Amino acid sequence: MKLGLQLGYDDPKTAVALAQEADRLGFHSAWTSEAYGTDAVTVASWIAATTEQIGIGTAIMQMPARTPAATAMTVASLDHLSGGRVLLGLGMSGPQVVEGWHGVSWGKPLGRTREYVEIVRSALRRETVEHHGPHYDIPYAGDDATGLGKPLKLIVKPLRADVPIYLAVIGPKSVALAAEIADGWLPIFFSPQRFREVHGPSLEHAPDGFDVAPLCPVVVGDDVQMCRDLLKPMLALYVGGMGARGKNFYNTLTQRYGFEEAAARVQELYLDGQKGEAAMAVPDELVDEIGLVGPKDRIAERLGAWREAGISTIVLQVKQPEALQVMAELVL
Repeated sequence: MKLGLQLGYDDPKTAVALAQEADRLGFHSAWTSEAYGTDAVTVASWIAATTEQIGIGTAIMQMPARTPAATAMTVASLDHLSGGRVLLGLGMSGPQVVEGWHGVSWGKPLGRTREYVEIVRSALRRETVEHHGPHYDIPYAGDDATGLGKPLKLIVKPLRADVPIYLAVIGPKSVALAAEIADGWLPIFFSPQRFREVHGPSLEHAPDGFDVAPLCPVVVGDDVQMCRDLLKPMLALYVGGMGARGKNFYNTLTQRYGFEEAAARVQELYLDGQKGEAAMAVPDELVDEIGLVGPKDRIAERLGAWREAGISTIVLQVKQPEALQVMAELVL
C-alpha cells in the first residue's frame, strides 16, 4: 500500500511544506486540490519545483474550470518540468461551485466526464484534436462561429503521452465510469469495511492495476475523542453544507453507509446555520469508519481494515507533520 498526501486549498505555504516533508519521508504522491480558494495547478507547480521524487497529483482539477485542451497543455507542461511525476486527478465538483463560482452549467456529469477524458488523452498523444459531442465541439462550429477554427495538435511533445488519469467520484455510475476510462479512483469518505458492499459492483470490471486511492483524514493524539472532534466540522461541512436539501452527494453516501438519521440531522442543522451543532451531531462511528484518529497504536490497529480492503494507495488528509511521520513508520 502506497502513501499519498492530499493538501487543502486554504493555505498554500503550509501545503507546500507538508509536501516537502512527505517527499523526504518517501511518500508516493502529494495531491493538490481546489474549490474556490487556491487553485490546484499553481500549488502543484511550486511543489514540483521544491521536491525531488514525490508524484505530483491534482485531487482535483475541476473540469468545468478549464477546457480539455487547457488541461492537456497544463499537464504536458508540468510533466516536463517535474521530470514525469504528474498524476492527473479530475472531477466535476458540485453544482454549487460549478454554477455559483465558475458560472457554467453543471449539466450531465457522466457524459461530460467521458468526453473530457477522451479529449485530454487524444491531445496528450499529440493527435490532431477533432471532437463533436453533446458537451464539447472542437473545432467549434456553433451558429456564432467564425468558421476560422481548424483542428490542431499540441505543439510540445509530452514527456509522457499516457499520464495517469484519476477520477474523483462517489456515485455508483460515476465509479463504474472511472473503472472504465481512468487509471485510478480518488474516493472521499471511504469506508474500508463497506467498500465491497457499496462500491464492489461498480468496480467489477476494473482492469488490473487500477489504482484505488481513497482519501483518509488522520489526526494523531492521545485523546481519541478530541481527535474525532477535530474532524467533525469538516464532515459536517460536506454532509450538511456541500449541496442542497435533496441534492448532496456526500449526504447520500453517508446514508448508504447506514447513517440515514444522522445524515439528515447534520444537514438540517447545517443548512439552518447551526454549524457547531451540526458538527456535534456527526456520529463518532462515522469518524472512525472514514478516518484514522488517536495514538499511534490505535491507528496501527485500525489500519488493518484499510489493508484488508485491498486498496493500492491511501491518500492522507492531514495538517500535522507528526502524523506524516507516524503513517510513514506504519506503512512504508
